[in-house]
Amino acid sequence: MEAARKALTVVAVLGSGAGVGSILFALVTPGELQKQLMLQEMPERDSRRRDAAVRTKELVMATLKDAAATKENVAWRRNWTVRGDGRSA
Repeated sequence: MEAARKALTVVAVLGSGAGVGSILFALVTPGELQKQLMLQEMPERDSRRRDAAVRTKELVMATLKDAAATKENVAWRRNWTVRGDGRSA
C-alpha cells in the first residue's frame, strides 16, 4: 500500500511537471510570423553581411597562406586589410 502511494505520488509529480513544461514551451515558442522575421534577420539572408563574411574569410585565408609561406609573425599585424607585402588584400 505504501509503495503504491509513493508510485502514485511520483507519477503525479512527473505528470504535473510535464504539463507545466508543455505550457511553458507553448508560451515561449515563437509563432510563425516571428520565425519568418528571425529567418530574415539571419546573416546569410542579408547580402551585405554575406559579402562581408566572404571578404573576411578571404582575408583570413590570405593571412594564413602568408604565414605558411613566410617567417613573418602575421599574428601581430595591425592592419588586417593589407597583406604582408603592403598590397591591399
